[in-house]
Amino acid sequence: MAGPAFRAAAVRVRTPATSANLGPGFDAFGLSLGLYDDVVVRVADTGLHIDIAGEGASSLPRDESHLLVSALRTAFDLLGGQPRGLEVVCANRIPHGRGLGSSSAAICAGIVAARAVTIGGDARLDDTALLELATEIEGHPDNVAACLLGGFTLAWTENGAARAIRMDPAPSVVPVVFVPDAPVLTRTARGLLPRTVPHVDAAANAGRAALLVEALTRRPQLLLPATEDRIHQEYRQPAMEQSLVLVDRLRGDGVPAMISGAGPTVIALVEDDAADKVARLAGEGWAANRLSLDAAGASVLPLGS
Repeated sequence: MAGPAFRAAAVRVRTPATSANLGPGFDAFGLSLGLYDDVVVRVADTGLHIDIAGEGASSLPRDESHLLVSALRTAFDLLGGQPRGLEVVCANRIPHGRGLGSSSAAICAGIVAARAVTIGGDARLDDTALLELATEIEGHPDNVAACLLGGFTLAWTENGAARAIRMDPAPSVVPVVFVPDAPVLTRTARGLLPRTVPHVDAAANAGRAALLVEALTRRPQLLLPATEDRIHQEYRQPAMEQSLVLVDRLRGDGVPAMISGAGPTVIALVEDDAADKVARLAGEGWAANRLSLDAAGASVLPLGS
């Protein structure tokens, strides 16, 4: 089989931040947020050149160990072969290590860009294969599903393969994120989880997760009870004590708040007329941001837009 041919022109990919779990939907639910990383990838004659601006500019590697480059390479292997050289320019806006899906954004940007710069890439690597590949690299499908598809997603594995469905959140729902200064490594947060949980807690979460689908898509007035969690957030408290304090305080005020992903960011899902007021409730030590919901997911955009 002949190797792939590549486009001479650069491609630009935009990937959204995501919030996973959303309370009871551990490793299953994801929400795509209106905060974006942009990457421009061009096939070059030789070598690898990486330019990074924004989040991680002073700390991320500029070699083959960069997560986005690793994702590019993995996708190119599936697409039939590697290009001679690569130029990669990253404009990062998603905070790193905060539970907003920065690693998923990098992975999805890499595989989408590899497909876009490969002639006939859509036929060689379709959307189902794209999700499976992103999940294989990330290790779980919740964030990458929301990043690729946009909207509100439910992801699962079936016979070892990642699957996901996309739903539209109710238009009145507004995410407000409270981002602390210090990051928490996902592996640290996951390492605090027990191997088993009480049956009563698992049953409670199953009911709340089902309710969350209805609340987030059709009846936002049910978001407070629908976002209650009993199987992961409290176990992670040693790694993000102040985050859990903020979650408890907000929920005590009737705000549907929860840990975003593996934390330590706190996300509140509120109706539009309450979003600005809720954003003022965090206090010192938190950067509060009212975001939009992203409907498009990972997108290939014109270079000049």
